[in-house]
Amino acid sequence: MLDGPVLETERLRLRVPEERDLSGFVGLMSDAVAARHIGGVMDEPLVWRQLCTILGHWTVRGYGFFSVEDKASGDWVGRVGPWAPHGWPQPEVGWSITRQHWGKGYGPEAAAATMDYAFETLGWDSVVHMIASENVNSQALARKLGSADLGWDAELPGLGVTVDVWGQSKADWARNRQGLRG
Repeated sequence: MLDGPVLETERLRLRVPEERDLSGFVGLMSDAVAARHIGGVMDEPLVWRQLCTILGHWTVRGYGFFSVEDKASGDWVGRVGPWAPHGWPQPEVGWSITRQHWGKGYGPEAAAATMDYAFETLGWDSVVHMIASENVNSQALARKLGSADLGWDAELPGLGVTVDVWGQSKADWARNRQGLRG
């Protein structure tokens, strides 16, 4: 088990993933709708490798996707956080929420906490989100955070996928974050 930060919001706990999260990851990646823009449906051995990749990212970079838990129920909600695989055009804050938790505001709540972490703790000057052009749910979440389509595309190395790049600067986030609190 890796040591790492724990972020808390009103309803959520974000922590470094652990092997016990495998069933949550499997649930996310076995749902064709939820997994559509994050690699598609995967069987359990591939999901386990994906979980290990996320843990390796924490080891190599010192940060990565958090496992997101509902504090009241203990349910695994998804994976959200800073992410910068080798060759990525720029470090991003990404999100994937299990479909049974869509519409509860968990995505924006967890993404806002990890954007605070990226700017305040990791010292980033800007944040991007790599979003498929047809992923209207993630576009809506990005807009809620105050991010905008930056007008350029990026091919994600090793995945052969081209995505729209959304994002904002640290100064923009300082203004946009205030709007989320209100």
